[in-house]
Amino acid sequence: MTDQELMGLALQEAEKAAALGEVPVGAVVAKDGQPVALAHNLRESGKNATYHAELLAIQQACQVLGGWRLWQCELFVTLEPCPMCSGAIINSRIRRVVYGAADPKAGCCGSLTDLFALPFNHHPVIESGLRAEEASALLQEFFARLRQKRLDQKRKKEETR
Repeated sequence: MTDQELMGLALQEAEKAAALGEVPVGAVVAKDGQPVALAHNLRESGKNATYHAELLAIQQACQVLGGWRLWQCELFVTLEPCPMCSGAIINSRIRRVVYGAADPKAGCCGSLTDLFALPFNHHPVIESGLRAEEASALLQEFFARLRQKRLDQKRKKEETR
């Protein structure tokens, strides 16, 4: 599969997350251009701060491939990885990370900081902006709906007073 297609799978995972009321982030771990793990955010439904799409995909890839070193793998993710996910990328030895939308609030591939520029024992290749408009649109729509829902709830609460 091409990078475009693999990111397309990550975007489909992000849509699954949005349908569950989760922040729409999707991730795919691929080896030799073929997906070995697909995941989406599950923090809210799983009640677990570590249930980010990247971590779930890395965990699944380790199980499928039978080891914790994913040095032959690439990660496609719709949103720039946070510090926790960047740490998992370093520790799992993923060779390449391709992300869609930048995250100026928590992105650790160059937006807020660049953890991969620090002298860790592993440095993946980072590529940004693949299908960024689509990834950004999913996030913007999700947060707009969330804000509207909160506003509607506030109005309804005020009306019942």
